[in-house]
Amino acid sequence: MNKRQLLQSFLAASALSFGLSPALAQTMTPIKFQLDWRFEGPAALFLHPAAKGYFKAAGLDVTIDAGNGSGGTVTRVASGAYDMGFADLAALMEFHANNPDSPNKPVAVMMVYNNTPASVMALKKSGIAKPGDLAGKKLGAPVFDAGRRAFPIFAKANSIGAVNWTAMDPTLRETMLIRGDIDAITGFTFTSLLNLEARGAKAADIVVLPYPDYGVKLYGNVIIASPKLIKENPEAVKRFLSAFAKGAKEVIANPAVAIESVKARDGIIDSKLETRRLQLAIDTVINSADARSEGFGVVNAGRMSLMASQVSDAFNTKTRVSPDAVWTAALLPPAAELSGVLRK
Repeated sequence: MNKRQLLQSFLAASALSFGLSPALAQTMTPIKFQLDWRFEGPAALFLHPAAKGYFKAAGLDVTIDAGNGSGGTVTRVASGAYDMGFADLAALMEFHANNPDSPNKPVAVMMVYNNTPASVMALKKSGIAKPGDLAGKKLGAPVFDAGRRAFPIFAKANSIGAVNWTAMDPTLRETMLIRGDIDAITGFTFTSLLNLEARGAKAADIVVLPYPDYGVKLYGNVIIASPKLIKENPEAVKRFLSAFAKGAKEVIANPAVAIESVKARDGIIDSKLETRRLQLAIDTVINSADARSEGFGVVNAGRMSLMASQVSDAFNTKTRVSPDAVWTAALLPPAAELSGVLRK
């Protein structure tokens, strides 16, 4: 039996678990997928089910590429360069509201980060211990950073006075904080916290002010799909989400094993460090109390509407964000499949 025959046998044997006939399983649908960032710990959410063959068993030939920010991912899916992607919901909302006439605005089809990972981080020696201490301070972050973009929402929720911003390349953010060039930074907690430690800061000397802990209940990253794919092949999107959910359950249950899929894509990563990063992401935004309350993959309509209004105001968008335009639950797996993803 040659390699092609072996693959066909594997697909046929796996097809029933995704509701596919063996014949359909052998007709592979190509899906180009872009992450929001580099191949780091959280990328295991997608790389693990790919490595386990879950996408292929669902009749999908999925190609996963690293990204360089949520805004770029949204733009590339909108351009047709990618079929699906992983991006911050606020970035998707901003694109919709600023490009009302765009014919190919991506749509969020599954919630993954139920809470925004954004936080403000500082060193204790700065004297910053609570949000109010940020008034008049010098904050730093790349101009596209999700935490920086959403800072007006954080500031309003905590009555923070004016701050001064410094922009830099992402690779310099934590270094500039360590050097004392800036007083605080915004960033994803599971990214910047570990980057600060890698640059010599002790965990006990770092102050972390997570947005969700201080009145900002923004959603974080979602899986997005092009409207073209949704219209022409909704079943492919459904099968992708089902395979993803199956893999996500395993990633949440055993991050150390799942990180091997990331190591396979980028051999120079520090597996121990990236396992910590993945576990932080799981604990703070994927398997959070809010996620367990609302359920994996879904959104709360009231919370979504509030976020749409907040993003419209904070980002000063050309038009108001329409929650119904950026999100659909129509392609999600059955509730029975989603209910077992999170750990109680």
